[in-house]
Amino acid sequence: MPIDTPAGPPPSEPPHEGAVEYLDSRGGDGLPPAPRSGSGRRTAVVAVAATVGVAVLGGAAWAAWSFFSTGAQPSEGLPASTLAYASIDLDPSGGQKIEALRTLKKFPAFDDHVGLDTGDDVREWIFDQIQGESGCADLDYGDDIEPWLGDRFAVAAIDTGADEPAPVFVVQVSDENAADAGLAKLRECGGGSSDDGAWAIADGWALIGEDQKTVDEVAADAADSPLADDDDFQQWTDAAGDDGIISMYASADVGGLLADFADDASRLSDSGDEVVPSEAIDALEDFKGAAATVRFDDGGLELELAADPAATGKSVTEGDEAGEAIATLPDDTAAAIGVSFEEGWLTELVDQFARASGESGDDLLAEIGEQLGLDLPQDAETLVGESLTLAVDGDFDPESLFSGTDTGSATGVGVKVLGDADDIEAVLDKLRGAADGADGGLLDSDTDDGVVAIGPDADYRKVLLQDGGLGDSDPFTKVVEHADDAAAVVYVNFDSGDDWLAALAGDDAEVRDNLAPLQALGMSAWVDDDVAHAVLKVTTG
Repeated sequence: MPIDTPAGPPPSEPPHEGAVEYLDSRGGDGLPPAPRSGSGRRTAVVAVAATVGVAVLGGAAWAAWSFFSTGAQPSEGLPASTLAYASIDLDPSGGQKIEALRTLKKFPAFDDHVGLDTGDDVREWIFDQIQGESGCADLDYGDDIEPWLGDRFAVAAIDTGADEPAPVFVVQVSDENAADAGLAKLRECGGGSSDDGAWAIADGWALIGEDQKTVDEVAADAADSPLADDDDFQQWTDAAGDDGIISMYASADVGGLLADFADDASRLSDSGDEVVPSEAIDALEDFKGAAATVRFDDGGLELELAADPAATGKSVTEGDEAGEAIATLPDDTAAAIGVSFEEGWLTELVDQFARASGESGDDLLAEIGEQLGLDLPQDAETLVGESLTLAVDGDFDPESLFSGTDTGSATGVGVKVLGDADDIEAVLDKLRGAADGADGGLLDSDTDDGVVAIGPDADYRKVLLQDGGLGDSDPFTKVVEHADDAAAVVYVNFDSGDDWLAALAGDDAEVRDNLAPLQALGMSAWVDDDVAHAVLKVTTG
């Protein structure tokens, strides 16, 4: 790209008004331009250097954009009337490609049965697998598919105004004429006639549906108002985080459809009872939407979900201290589940169950309380405290807990509760009294400064009373997000103990080798600005 260099005044001419001055870093007046001896040659050199610099910077910017960009997505070829949507990207950003291969190549089965590398065509691999199971032996990938098939696909349910949503399959295409011929050959190969399926191709996307009228209408609506520009779609997909290889979306209208279905099911019930509680139907009607993304990240795979929490009681989802107890477990913990509830959680859950069963929530609470010797819901809310976690040590032997009546011999399992220790112990005393010794030591407990450890293993209870630092361990921090304000946390360390996961494979060396790379699994759920978030992660070591 040529650079025009403005010519300066002749060397013998003093600087005129407006001429460029060079500032002396020591201060003082501006210095006049340097003498122009040999300036033609220097100007040419500067021009060439500038041109090369701009080209290098431009190339680097293009490479970076190509590396991180996800490219056009199927949501651009669908209308805003899309009810639900799921897409897959076989050519994601460069970062995703690297993470995917870095993760998958740790498993021997990937190389043995897939064997893909960065330069391989994933589409061809998929075509080969499908062709091997079909009767389309005459199709040739290089001649019939590759010239037009893109890298992104989606399936969607579209509201066309009909009684039922219209299913539409979306395929990215690079050559519209070749795509039309290729789709016709695919239909012919499948034994279909011109009445079997239809498609509309425009702006790099092929919309495939059951009939021509439908796909033409969907294509026209997409051109006028694409899903990618819809405010709700953008809100929920942004809330679901960074792009990945799979994206999913459900519009607010999905809640209305499910509510109608649930209402119809209740009205058609032979018993005449509510199949779905009216409150649940109301919650579905108020549903605002959801989105999810599957991506590779940091040597692992993760699913991130953002959704409207309307269908679940707020006292169940809006706790924010689930990570408090679980973070203080021993750092070699094999598995743990932590929860935190808001006041009123038990009443809300029992009421939901009671409505589904046609019973009274108050009656159910009274009946459960009588059997357990508790005053509900108060005692239950006291017992779970501010933060409760069930913990399993790496040396835990499940047979010691489930294979006999002597549960008191179980080791490496317990419950840790943060809360008012005296009040929690008072509730445990009620439970122990109701059990009359039949609990086998499961309700034994120790306390220390706002911490209660419950379980049959006295040694492990003492360990639970301490701060073991799990929350600062590398496996935990990799797989558990928002531990500080989570309503629920699940954590599994596959490397804890004597590689307990690989040991499950027994003598099967192939299974054991493919389980060995797994490091940890984590899930966390929290609510932020009336949006329920959840992230499930699996990492490799």
